[in-house]
Amino acid sequence: MGAPGATSMVARVEAPMTARAYMMCVFAAFGGIFFGYDSGYISGVMGMKVFIHAIEGPDATALTSSNKSLITSILSAGTFFGALFAGDLADWIGRRVTIILGCLVFMVGVTLQTASEGLGLIVAGRLVAGLGVGLVSAVIILYMSEIAPRKVRGALVSGYQFCVCVGLLLASSVDYGTQDRTDTSSYRIPIALQILWALILATGLFLLPESPRYFVKKGSLDKAAVVLARLRGQPLESPYIQDELAEIVANHEHEMTLVPQGGYWQAWANCFRGSIWEPSSYLRRTILGTSIQMMQQFTGINFVFYFGTTFFQQLGTIDNPFFISLITTLVNVCSTPISFWSMERLGRRSLMLWGALGMCVCEFIVAVVGTVAPDNENAVRAMIAFICIYIFFFATTWGPGAWVVIGEIYPLPMRAKGVALSTASNWLWNCIIAVITPSMVDADKGNLGAKVFFIWGALCTSCFVYAYFLIPETKGLTLEQVDQMLAETTARTSSRWVPHSTFADEMGMTEKAGTGHIEHQSDASESV
Repeated sequence: MGAPGATSMVARVEAPMTARAYMMCVFAAFGGIFFGYDSGYISGVMGMKVFIHAIEGPDATALTSSNKSLITSILSAGTFFGALFAGDLADWIGRRVTIILGCLVFMVGVTLQTASEGLGLIVAGRLVAGLGVGLVSAVIILYMSEIAPRKVRGALVSGYQFCVCVGLLLASSVDYGTQDRTDTSSYRIPIALQILWALILATGLFLLPESPRYFVKKGSLDKAAVVLARLRGQPLESPYIQDELAEIVANHEHEMTLVPQGGYWQAWANCFRGSIWEPSSYLRRTILGTSIQMMQQFTGINFVFYFGTTFFQQLGTIDNPFFISLITTLVNVCSTPISFWSMERLGRRSLMLWGALGMCVCEFIVAVVGTVAPDNENAVRAMIAFICIYIFFFATTWGPGAWVVIGEIYPLPMRAKGVALSTASNWLWNCIIAVITPSMVDADKGNLGAKVFFIWGALCTSCFVYAYFLIPETKGLTLEQVDQMLAETTARTSSRWVPHSTFADEMGMTEKAGTGHIEHQSDASESV
């Protein structure tokens, strides 16, 4: 397999990295800030006396399990549908415009929440905000994966998870600062502040270019060339630009020959086409993308960030649960940057394996200690320490890793819908966990307390088995090379695969994306 000159094309399939490309991706990752903040502020707010009185009445001391589940999970329900809509919108109006639209929808939801004085409007506002978060969380990963240089794609997409962690930390800090206020500003301030993050992202996206792969999908190769040159910091006539565009075009045309072409429903049906036993089939990739996000939720991390404050309150031996929640989010933020280096150095597959093992051990220790000595202050300190170590393992492995992998495994014809389905899976399981966890843990229901970590530990064990058999190694490959790798290897042998040819050479298309497609470059530059 291969063609004359294939080796040189493989080496020159992407231009050298530039500071400009870094900064574009770094800013796009800012979308994680309001995703993390929106997920994190609710933990502290649900423990505030003023908020509890607004929801339950003046004599209440805590939210009921049902209301706690509803308020937490309704956001995830909204994000599930928002993520599904994102797949269509990203293909119809573009990746960049979809993200901006998501910011606007999100701000409407935040406005409703800020104005709320009871359960109804807070639930409605979180549902609408969830739609916006779903749009952004699905498309921001798609957008970053498509514009990021391959050598740092894992690190830059990990930056999204880092911004999620920063958002969680900001939320905990604001909750901590407003917890003692005696009026509704105690919860209105944390809620309203979210608008700032959405405004910053929406404004910045106006200045960033559209994805070149979106233009290739639309058949606008002249615009794709202009955007690619802008992203890579190269002149339009550069061989790097011509070769990378040729490879994107060739891979897209190759994939288009493999699936039936049709209307709207056919495009969705193609996501489930092929055999489950064929590693490169569309069905297998869809299952991999959706299940890896399910497994990320099975680690139990959102139990800590959604219900951490109320869980620490229930332990009864902690003086300031808000402060402990702040510490856990700080550990999350400080740990995640390690993945910027390790994701490209050690690879996706290795990190997911070791991360699952580390989390599993920590969770079983927390469960055992919390069961044997639930009222011992030293034992509780040990539990908190191992919860922090568990968060460290998540933040450096499965946290960013799941998002990186789903941005890499889908071919261009189904990439937007595949990433949307994967993100929707994340939010679906997020919602399920948010609904059932209070009933499992709260004293008036299942009363598991720290024993819930036996469940998370068992699920993390399944994450380890899952990673060993199903997660491929994709580091250092272009998105088009990932397609080749999946077709020629298995997850367990993928780390040994190296690129040996290009789609452009094999299809005789090395010159296809050349000057013939960019002769109208001046007009294209004005519209990109």
